[in-house]
Amino acid sequence: MPWFPDTLVGQALADLDERRETERQWFYDGIQARPADELARSFAGEPLVDDPRHGRVEGHDAFAEYVETTRAWLRDETAGAVERVHLTATPSRAIAEVSIALRGEHPELPVAIVSDHAADGRIKAIRVYHSLWPLTGSHQVRAPLLEGDPSIVLQGAPADYQRGLAAGDADAVVAAFEPDGEVREPAGGPYRYAGEAHRRIYEIQFANGGGIPLTFCTATDDGVACAIEYICDRWGKDAIPPQAGVAVYERGDTGLLRAARIYDDVTPPAASDSSLQ
Repeated sequence: MPWFPDTLVGQALADLDERRETERQWFYDGIQARPADELARSFAGEPLVDDPRHGRVEGHDAFAEYVETTRAWLRDETAGAVERVHLTATPSRAIAEVSIALRGEHPELPVAIVSDHAADGRIKAIRVYHSLWPLTGSHQVRAPLLEGDPSIVLQGAPADYQRGLAAGDADAVVAAFEPDGEVREPAGGPYRYAGEAHRRIYEIQFANGGGIPLTFCTATDDGVACAIEYICDRWGKDAIPPQAGVAVYERGDTGLLRAARIYDDVTPPAASDSSLQ
């Protein structure tokens, strides 16, 4: 998601039947296959994209340049394959998760693409989230993209997870998962943890003297997964520059979490940096 053919423009997302839904193209598929002016018609107004590599892209000319630059990057600087991971969708927002295959030692770049939708199903804005670490070997502070929303109230396992995360309680976090549940860090690749490694990674994350409280900006829950856009400005005892991120919490059959996938570029304190452990 979120691109769709001109024949679907103006039809509310909630009214799309299964056949029409399959016609919608995922973000990078559309960039690789369609001209920028066609993609621009999927927007309700002026194109608006925020991307870690490009910053804020606004207006038709900037969007056209963004499409061409991104297409060239996919062709020339990655391994070319874009794997679909998961889609969390409601009438007002969709979060499409993909994995871009990379050349070199690091195998992948996990990416989440958040699109806000107008009432007629067209796009109001797109926010792309990923770490730069798999591409450059370093992190970059990304200022918040949205304001915090204190009215957000989570339910069930995602709420249990967030309470444990904020409190620095590894037992509570792990208890929110099914026994074979997995967490994947923003770098992807080997940074996936299940079983004893799952508990250990949270012990490492909380080694800096406390939890990781997040300020919620949006919550999108379709019953299968809950995606949260957030601001992170504290890691344990340390205040850090406020930074934007999104995480997706996918439920299993029990209602507990089968997977948590994180998309941000926060630099962990040394005590909590899994790449140094």
